[in-house]
Amino acid sequence: MNRWLFPIAAGLVFSAFAMAQGSAPAKKPSTPPRAPDGHPDLQGIYSTATLTPLERPGDLGAKQFFTEKEAVEYENQLLKTTNRDRRDGGADTDVGRAYNEFWFSRGDHLVASRRTSLIVDPPDGKMPALTPAAQKAQAERTASTREHAFDGPEYRNLAERCLLWATAGPPMLPGGYNNNYQIVQTPDYVMILVEMIHDVRIIPLDGRPHLPSSVRLWLGDSRGHWEGDTLVVDTTNFSNKTNFRGADENLHLIERFTRTGPDTVVYQFTVEDPSAFTRPWSAEIPMNRVSGPIIEYACNEGNYGMEGILSGARAQEKK
Repeated sequence: MNRWLFPIAAGLVFSAFAMAQGSAPAKKPSTPPRAPDGHPDLQGIYSTATLTPLERPGDLGAKQFFTEKEAVEYENQLLKTTNRDRRDGGADTDVGRAYNEFWFSRGDHLVASRRTSLIVDPPDGKMPALTPAAQKAQAERTASTREHAFDGPEYRNLAERCLLWATAGPPMLPGGYNNNYQIVQTPDYVMILVEMIHDVRIIPLDGRPHLPSSVRLWLGDSRGHWEGDTLVVDTTNFSNKTNFRGADENLHLIERFTRTGPDTVVYQFTVEDPSAFTRPWSAEIPMNRVSGPIIEYACNEGNYGMEGILSGARAQEKK
């Protein structure tokens, strides 16, 4: 059952961070397998599952990397505190944990570099602050959702409507389950199948321009090209309905896919949205090969959950 411009600048940012910390494990050079057209072969099914959080926890301060011993201790602590089969905390806490541990597939380890956050820039491992305009827009969305939450399906979030899981990509962030992606590659296109809510990204590599700015898409409009052995994907034309971490329709995303070993692709992305964030920010996530296959995603087996949410609200109103 399913479990639930910056190309060059971004490269310099990631190179600088890779060199900045001697405590990170050294990476051995690897020659990637080649596709018939000579570019690295990225094809396969990969998982982004990891215990490493997007942002560095506040109690870690300026600590960018764990020691090997610290990493093991931190993993054990996280696995204990996030275990959904715990029965402490009382009845309300137990109900709040919802599904038991069987349904989760968040991974058992931190990233191999032992970095304390997936965010590598800013150096504090935190997302930059939202602009005043973005904070206002976020507050208005929250107020509208609270006021109209049960008026109809259009007021429920995209995930509940089985339309889009915002963090599944782009950009692609790990979650509690369904962290699998399949990459299919030809000389002219790269296809990425997203397990979560079965989205498919088809990325042309022929140098065509982006769509007109009047066309807005939930997953944005992606264009790819090769920089050496790295696939660089430039995505614009997002819809303001996606609201990735507070971003708006001006989100500009640069993703970089680099095969670093037989079973690993390093995925890096840089977010730029001057109307939403006070500065650009970047993250790095390892994609580890898994056997697969990716099983078809059945969202609430016909989205019966939405029917239950709205019919329950109507029943409460009648009371």
